[in-house]
Amino acid sequence: QVQLIESGGGLVQAGGSLRLSCVASGPFSSVGMAWFRQAPGKEREFVIAISRKPAGTYYADSVKGRFTISRDNAKNTVYLQMNRLKPEDTAIYYCAARADNIWLDLSSYVAWGQGTQVTVSS
Repeated sequence: QVQLIESGGGLVQAGGSLRLSCVASGPFSSVGMAWFRQAPGKEREFVIAISRKPAGTYYADSVKGRFTISRDNAKNTVYLQMNRLKPEDTAIYYCAARADNIWLDLSSYVAWGQGTQVTVSS
């Protein structure tokens, strides 16, 4: 069973950058990894994902060209690089693991992290 721990959140000014990390315990190379976010009063939304080998990537339109995802299977870690941050990116960011590529089906993720807060000031 995979367990996930996120880190790297914080406060940043609009236009700035942050890199989030998600370290996994368990069979990391056998799962696809995704990042979601949830702002106050809003539903959790898909942000970005990376599949198992070959590592295809998938993006929400709102982050295309600004966010990238990568994984290091040797370190059991997935990264979310966030550039040109906007105030509307403010949310708690969660990483999640699943066995397939059905990224928008929240109910069938096999593991979720505890979340890390990202706050973008204007």
